[in-house]
Amino acid sequence: MNIPQLTNYIAGVWTKPATKDDLAVVNPATGESLGRVPLSSVAEVDRAVEAASKAYREWRETPPADRIQPLFKFRRLLEEHQDRLARSITNECGKTYGEAVAEVRRAIENVEFACGIPSLMQGYNSEDIARGIDEMMIRQPLGVVAAITPFNFPAMVPLWFLPCAIACGNTFILKPSEKVPVTAWRFFELLEQTGLPPGVVNLVHGAKDSVDALLNHPAVRAVSFVGSSPVARYIYSRAAAAGKRAQCQGGAKNPVIVLPDADLEMTTQIVADSAFGCAGQRCLAASLAITVGEARQPFRESLAEAARVRVVGYGLDDGVQMGPVITPQSKERVEDLIGRGMGEGGSALVDGRNTRISGYEQGNFVRPTVLDGVPPAGTIARTEIFGPVVGLVHVQTIDDAIELVNASNYGNMACLFTSSGLAAREFRYKALAGNIGINLGVAAPMAYFPFGGMKESFFGDLHGQGRDAVDFYTEKKVVIERWPRHWSRKF
Repeated sequence: MNIPQLTNYIAGVWTKPATKDDLAVVNPATGESLGRVPLSSVAEVDRAVEAASKAYREWRETPPADRIQPLFKFRRLLEEHQDRLARSITNECGKTYGEAVAEVRRAIENVEFACGIPSLMQGYNSEDIARGIDEMMIRQPLGVVAAITPFNFPAMVPLWFLPCAIACGNTFILKPSEKVPVTAWRFFELLEQTGLPPGVVNLVHGAKDSVDALLNHPAVRAVSFVGSSPVARYIYSRAAAAGKRAQCQGGAKNPVIVLPDADLEMTTQIVADSAFGCAGQRCLAASLAITVGEARQPFRESLAEAARVRVVGYGLDDGVQMGPVITPQSKERVEDLIGRGMGEGGSALVDGRNTRISGYEQGNFVRPTVLDGVPPAGTIARTEIFGPVVGLVHVQTIDDAIELVNASNYGNMACLFTSSGLAAREFRYKALAGNIGINLGVAAPMAYFPFGGMKESFFGDLHGQGRDAVDFYTEKKVVIERWPRHWSRKF
């Protein structure tokens, strides 16, 4: 899969930036270089914005029914190239092949949703709001919009934004993570085959300088971001100060509550898959398990066993259930946090540090880790680890558990495992999180629902996906009309 040098895609042309600054793209399981990604200059970003601005003039006037035709083709191409894209995700991101395929499927769902824009963009009207006066609301696109996306979902997250943005009549610039640029490069090759006019979609590789250039450019009307909370806050504040719309998904510390009446086998499997799937590197990974009453002993033993037997390795090898974390620095940070958690009083039921996988000694592997008895105010209970680590906390009542959930600075997801409908209703009513799961470990909304988030997990008003996406990518314009009879021809 070696790619010597990635290029930008601007105005329908693959372009090598003039900059000599670049970074290696590294397979996190093997340590092998996959190629090099350029760190584009401000001038390259300006070229992309100029191309998008020029394309917008015609694209904005293209009827929605015509704008979605390239998206139908794109969906078909994603289906045809699913295997190639999934292997790209595994090689640059570290996921298992099955996880990568699931990501591509989620990406396709967002394309399918955007193909409904002719209906989703409809406004509404009222006749005779006063005698002879009618009023209507219509939606119009914003202009040039941009997305800055993370390493952990190199296909899905960019396609939370791109399809809906262009279907609504905007033109689009993607700045993918410099850690995982290959998958975006691959699906832009597919977009090139759809017949989209030059400049409607643009790809610019880079790092912080490229991000700041997008935030500073006056022609960029809206910015979407997914990443850590500190960076989300930075981008939101910079975008807002420049008068741009912004939707910025931040970090998470996702708790799951286990009640004594929960099905132990099902709960263990679901929580383990949530916590250790994608090596814990997703914003909906369960990372804090709160056991209530008599659930403590059976669940801690069952989860620890699930962690011990999980097969770790290179995601393209048969039977592998979990891959590496993204970089050596991530591995070091996760292992340091495990040590800190133990130093604060947690005991390691399963300790995943110092992992070496035969044949992949250069990989960034951390085995699943379960820390019992972590203090509720300690590092493990409150820090987003972004690795395959679960902290266990025990309380006596569901009210105590909900109070612990709501005390978190984050509010991305919270889940409850129970057989009680009353407990489930109480939880969903009181829990302060944007995505709620009942007997689910990854409460990931479908493409036609917004991806929620509260507190420091989200900065903005309108989320990605669903009707929120249509609202985010359009202006609402209200038109009030009067046509007096004496101004009109007599019939």
